[in-house]
Amino acid sequence: MAFLKTATRLFLLLALTALPWTARAFDLNDLQAQLRATPVVRGHFVQQKFLRSLPQPLTSRGDFTLAAGKGLLWLLRTPIAQDLRINANGISRRDESGAWQALPQQTGSGRENRLFLSVLAGDTSGLQENFDLALTGQADAWQLLLTPRSALLRQIFDTIQINGGKLVDRIELRETQGDRSVLQMTDAAAADRLSPEEQRAFSD
Repeated sequence: MAFLKTATRLFLLLALTALPWTARAFDLNDLQAQLRATPVVRGHFVQQKFLRSLPQPLTSRGDFTLAAGKGLLWLLRTPIAQDLRINANGISRRDESGAWQALPQQTGSGRENRLFLSVLAGDTSGLQENFDLALTGQADAWQLLLTPRSALLRQIFDTIQINGGKLVDRIELRETQGDRSVLQMTDAAAADRLSPEEQRAFSD
């Protein structure tokens, strides 16, 4: 499904919702420290996929929980209900019984998953192996531009742009073939710990 592919790519970027920016000047070293500072981020998302072949974007909505060291819960609510979990083992989908079933890994997904985990760990050096990073703006209104360096990622993305203030609120992925995805995050909030339900979802 198209939303699964996009969700996988956005996992890397959703890790940036863990940025509780302070008022002081910041650089990539600050970014790494901030990524490691917030254990849990929760919020809602609206994801739009703009395809050259369609006059209107494909829109999905849902909720997410990002937990450092554990992974991402990506809970799609519309147009269909679908619960996804992305962690070190790849992507899993929750079935009707509540059990998590691993989804087949596409070619290159192992590399992407390792990249995602570098972000969750606050490892900006891992990001810099694959992207040129340009951070601009102030703590309350900033932009991070990622330009792919590796041949593999250049086949997928032209650029990735992340905008935010205290937390990330918008991510735009521009793909090489002309399509683009826009992710808007609302009501994102940092937390100290997972809920019991979230703990079960990550441990099952």
